[in-house]
Amino acid sequence: MYVEDPRPTGVATPAGVEILSLADDRYPPLLRLIHDPPQRLYVRGDPAVLREPQLAVVGSRKASAAAVRAAEALCGQAVASGLHICSGLALGIDAAAHRGALRAGGKSVAVMATGIDGIYPARHRPLAAELAQSGCLVTEFPPGTPPLRHNFPRRNRIISGLSLGVLVVEAALPSGSLITAGTAVEQGREVFALPWSMLHPGGTGCLRLIRDGAKMVQGIDDILEELGPLYRLQQDLFEPQQEPGGAVAAAASPILDLLGFEAVSSDELVRASGLPAARVMAELSTLELEGLVTRCSGGYTRT
Repeated sequence: MYVEDPRPTGVATPAGVEILSLADDRYPPLLRLIHDPPQRLYVRGDPAVLREPQLAVVGSRKASAAAVRAAEALCGQAVASGLHICSGLALGIDAAAHRGALRAGGKSVAVMATGIDGIYPARHRPLAAELAQSGCLVTEFPPGTPPLRHNFPRRNRIISGLSLGVLVVEAALPSGSLITAGTAVEQGREVFALPWSMLHPGGTGCLRLIRDGAKMVQGIDDILEELGPLYRLQQDLFEPQQEPGGAVAAAASPILDLLGFEAVSSDELVRASGLPAARVMAELSTLELEGLVTRCSGGYTRT
């Protein structure tokens, strides 16, 4: 059964699917703040999950047995720590991440590169049905969109954009997982990677990420200690305090002190503040939602 999409696109939307536009209050705020947010999201499941703290977990489709075990264990621990798991419903590490979250009694988000009515790969239909019950499926592509190659990199920016950080469990060179890690850096998200042996060809991408500044992960605590500040900022973003001191606290931000009425780039703010890039981007997002700064072509200015 299908119901007609009320927008003028004329796209037929499957029953049970919700559509979130950029103007919808339910649209995930972190995703709204990336430079190219989807104009609409098709969601099957609980859209509220998209607004809650998530860790993106990605990796090889041809994952080793050790990497699958690591993904399932780390995702179970992340869920126990209060995070949801976001991934791409692909074979290998993506599927292990989703299953690790579900087996731990948590929620997981699958970002799709197809229309909401098409599950790719088809063998993951049972997994997708579980995710719709304990989390959600989400895509920016209209119903009927097949799994086109060029849609997967676009899907990856949503995975990182929804999340506080991205964990690359296993990746060779080259790898689609490294594209997700690259978009995470551009979006001011934390990037994590497992430290594989140089003799493990499936881990060369992770070693490259660590060389380039990703945080090495040996356990869930390595992730949580980096996400702590962003987690607290996200909670403030989604559940702003009603106390009158909230605006005063935002106005006292060290990032706001560095801004004037001429555009300053995020890179300049990182250098001037001495803060991690992820912290600067998260604080800029908070200030933007408070109406205290404005994003422009050259960076950010005071409002």
